[in-house]
Amino acid sequence: MNQSLLQLIQICSLDKEIDALDPQIELKKSDLNKTIKEKELKQNEYNELEEQKKDTSLQISKNNLTLQEANAKLDGIYKKISEVRSERELKSLHLEEEIAKEQITQANNEIQRLENELGRKKEIQKSLNNEIIELDSAIVEIEGRVSEEVRAIKEEQQKIFEKKQVLIVKMDQKLIGFYEKVRKWAKNSSVVPVHKQACGGCFIRINDRIYAEIIQSSDIVTCPNCGRILYLEESSQA
Repeated sequence: MNQSLLQLIQICSLDKEIDALDPQIELKKSDLNKTIKEKELKQNEYNELEEQKKDTSLQISKNNLTLQEANAKLDGIYKKISEVRSERELKSLHLEEEIAKEQITQANNEIQRLENELGRKKEIQKSLNNEIIELDSAIVEIEGRVSEEVRAIKEEQQKIFEKKQVLIVKMDQKLIGFYEKVRKWAKNSSVVPVHKQACGGCFIRINDRIYAEIIQSSDIVTCPNCGRILYLEESSQA
């Protein structure tokens, strides 16, 4: 195996090591993201209750207005009753009196129901606020821990990257450019071994001529089907 191909295999291996650490970073952040999301949901629930409270308070105000109007109407009815002169008028006023009293009863009942509902919403908000405070504390604690863990992983990535750079500066830069071009779409399968005369990337069989080039040639050979850089493992060459 020629030196350039060997170096490409090493570089591809280092890229795999670097990329393999990315999921570890995301995993470390997952607990933090989960806690932040939980806090957002609690905050949204709190805010929604705040809007509901405003609506409930508005309904209480409307019912208080209805109550005031009904009481004023009832006072007017009592005044008229004291001045009534006929049985027919008296019956009509008594009917109005019953209607006004019913309105007062309904308004009072509705105000009581709404005030109970408002109190219940305030209690839920109080509980949510306590949970949000606890989640804020948890987020601060998790952020500190995750920051340290992520920093350690990134330092490890940097060390691997520096190893890669040492190799790159010694290589033909056109070859490195070609490798990076393949890597844009092939990712960590840019340089792959041949297995049973098939590309280790696309798994399509390679014709005998290309296969012979891989075995005999000192040049870089690519898969005619997918364009990945191919090599033959030492065990296969034996």
